[in-house]
Amino acid sequence: MRQTFDIHGGIHPPERKELANPGKIHDIPLPSKLVLPVTQHIGAPAKPTVEVGDTVKGGQMIAEAQGPVSVPVHAPSSGTITAIESRAVPHASGLTDTCIEITLDGADSWVELKGLDDWRATPKTKLVECVRQAGVAGLGGAGFPTAIKLASDRERGIHTLIINGTECEPYISADDTVMQCFAREIVEGAEILAHMVGAENVILAVEDNKPTAAEAMIKAADALEIAEVVTFPTKYPSGGEKQLIEILFDMQVPSGGIPADIGILCQNPSTAIAVRDALIDGKPVTDRITTVTGLAVKKPGNRRVMLGTPIGELLEHAAFDADAADRVIHGGPMMGFAVTNLHMPVVKITNCVLAPTRTEIPPPQPQQACIRCGMCAEACPASLLPQQLYWYARAKDNEQLERHNLLDCIECGACAYVCPSHIPLVQYYRSAKGAIREAAREKARSDNSRDRFEARQARLDLEAAAKEAKRAARKAAAEARAKSGDDPVQAAIERAKAKKAAQESIATGEPLAGTEPSADKEPSAGKEPSAGKEPSANEGRTQ
Repeated sequence: MRQTFDIHGGIHPPERKELANPGKIHDIPLPSKLVLPVTQHIGAPAKPTVEVGDTVKGGQMIAEAQGPVSVPVHAPSSGTITAIESRAVPHASGLTDTCIEITLDGADSWVELKGLDDWRATPKTKLVECVRQAGVAGLGGAGFPTAIKLASDRERGIHTLIINGTECEPYISADDTVMQCFAREIVEGAEILAHMVGAENVILAVEDNKPTAAEAMIKAADALEIAEVVTFPTKYPSGGEKQLIEILFDMQVPSGGIPADIGILCQNPSTAIAVRDALIDGKPVTDRITTVTGLAVKKPGNRRVMLGTPIGELLEHAAFDADAADRVIHGGPMMGFAVTNLHMPVVKITNCVLAPTRTEIPPPQPQQACIRCGMCAEACPASLLPQQLYWYARAKDNEQLERHNLLDCIECGACAYVCPSHIPLVQYYRSAKGAIREAAREKARSDNSRDRFEARQARLDLEAAAKEAKRAARKAAAEARAKSGDDPVQAAIERAKAKKAAQESIATGEPLAGTEPSADKEPSAGKEPSAGKEPSANEGRTQ
């Protein structure tokens, strides 16, 4: 049995996972409309390929990926495109995004789906492209395009694939349910993923508070020789991929790095299933398992939900009591954020919709002054200095924030959870991260503008140098002629005179001075001058 290790910090908040009765999946009726944001992942938004009035079928691509870090969006069911406009979407920033609205026809007709005949004999590049075109992004909550992870080409390669079934955040039991109900599909997806990245080992990681899921995974893993199921003590946030790697291997991902830098790839169980469905069945990502829980819903549970389903309709199916609810949270209580509009849709990263009562999860208390107790540093699983980061974030000192590795913060909220002064530390860190990224983008734009200016200036300098070289060459040639006794100005005058004389000779038919007239040329008849009259200077010229 594999030895496991502990991580620095971490906390043990009340789990409350049993509320959603993990292991059972409920389907909900077709909603009347679906609202699909073009950005349901980290990276560039997809570009709509449909227009208002178009009819679509389930599985049809309605927005195509833009650039490598992007994935397309597919219609979860058949209907008519009734709007393409900016609407509120689930995001911590509270911003809006372009959304495609589909009014469903109730028929739920689909395009023909076709998987690969033999994924083992298919080139890796085609496998990666199939995953990308299926719209697969991390379904554990991060939403990073899976194809980018699979296409990673590190020097050391990928030696270990981890299927991360930790799901350490309180209340959420979507992954637990998926592992209990679809263990065989997870292992099939893990086999495909290991083949794609060349991994020699597959670890199916499960916290020990999910014994039924662990048992199901152990049975399914028998079909894959390189797979091993590992359980370890429950602790938040052991589900962070860097923390999980430390638990399993007692090694840390370098600051600013990713697991692939040390030869490890982490994927969520639902993501493994999505990869399996994309390659074997040809099915894109159009639905997901979402936990609907909290004491303000009378029928909590895990539900299979079409992407784009309004959160309000999902809650309605769970018998939501709006009067009892304090707020609705997208995600869990630690890393989630409040939903400001129940018309917001379920998206690929919606692993939980939490509706707690005021007594269940009290509203945030007023912030007080930091007492420098150091409890935040003890709880930080990334071994950062949250107190220092807080002060630098308030001072907007980006240089010090980067020096203290702010970007290594996983925003787990453990520091804020233990803070006796109720300081919303994660909010400060998120804001500071946004400022740092915006400064980096501004610097990139500035550097690009400077490079373009310098390139233009260099081109103009070359052109000016070429012109100067020509002028110098002409001047040198003129000086050379002058030294040889030739006056270039007088030579030009003589050439002009000779040219003019040649033109007059052609016009009058008279020979040039110094040449003999042609012997066989006779004067033209009728051109003799009148007696006693001098011929006009212009007479005889062509009119």
